[in-house]
Amino acid sequence: MELFLWKLWLNFFVAFGIVMGGCLLAGIGATALLRPPSSTMMTIADNIKVWAMVAAVGGTIDPFRVIEANFAEGYLSPAFKQIVYFAGAFAGAQLAYELIRMICKGGMD
Repeated sequence: MELFLWKLWLNFFVAFGIVMGGCLLAGIGATALLRPPSSTMMTIADNIKVWAMVAAVGGTIDPFRVIEANFAEGYLSPAFKQIVYFAGAFAGAQLAYELIRMICKGGMD
């Protein structure tokens, strides 16, 4: 159980870090190139979210194979774990996206 929770938190923070880091660096780059940083950051945040999830859970098709193989064999626990890992990565990427949106739009809508 401890390993499961560790991997879940790791996936969350890796996805969060990819979105936040990518957006903040894109904002710095946009500023250096005299472009509007907030619109650049929002575009990057929207585009990078899915890739942050994929990178957090392994970056390949293997997690999907684990779900498919175990589910087909009737072993629901490993498949459920992979789905929860994806949910954790999604939560991290979405939280970072929402924080970037709040930063760029000047607060909550």
